[in-house]
Amino acid sequence: MSIKSAISLTLIGSVLLMMLLSGIDARGIAIYWGQNGNEGTLAETCATGNYDFVNIAFLPTFGNGQTPMINLAGHCDHYTNGCTGLSSDIKSCQAKGIKVMLSLGGGAGSYYLTSSKDARQVATYLWNNFLGGQSASRPFGDAALDESILISKVERTNIGVILQGTFQGDIKNLEDAWKQWTTDVNATLIFLGLPASPEAAGSGFIPVSDLTSQVLPAIKVL
Repeated sequence: MSIKSAISLTLIGSVLLMMLLSGIDARGIAIYWGQNGNEGTLAETCATGNYDFVNIAFLPTFGNGQTPMINLAGHCDHYTNGCTGLSSDIKSCQAKGIKVMLSLGGGAGSYYLTSSKDARQVATYLWNNFLGGQSASRPFGDAALDESILISKVERTNIGVILQGTFQGDIKNLEDAWKQWTTDVNATLIFLGLPASPEAAGSGFIPVSDLTSQVLPAIKVL
């Protein structure tokens, strides 16, 4: 069966498999959390023991002089500082050895960087409000998210494609995209993002049989 659906490659986003650059090495499963009111709390998600990484989703507004803003659907209201209650959940996850990160962008939102200065301003905001810096208005209170996943622009790499990371078509397009990632991006780990079910995304779901017979073998030899 040919793979007709979209395949998403992303460093920041929902991931189900983590691959080492040297080959396939399933180090753990990662998941989005934050956009489904029926998914339970963040602490409950981590307590399942199913995940090594949890991406809080999303921060869909940033860049071009905009104040960065999170959107966690029905979980909490950032406008009323209602998300500070997640601090204890984040710490609970981290105490279990689970890395909790922030997913930037998303399927809808207003995010783009207009200059190096703009990028530095966004980076400073993220550091002070979500990571190890200091701010009086930290959305998640005093909890500091993990800083493990970084993305850097290198020569010959289109940062717009990296951030979006969606490639339409068959296995050949996936192979070409994977080669670009593993040669142009100086990263220890590359994530392969896949919807967990047909209902999890508008497109991109790959049946397990195709994943194991076509996708993983293709990536392993690259």
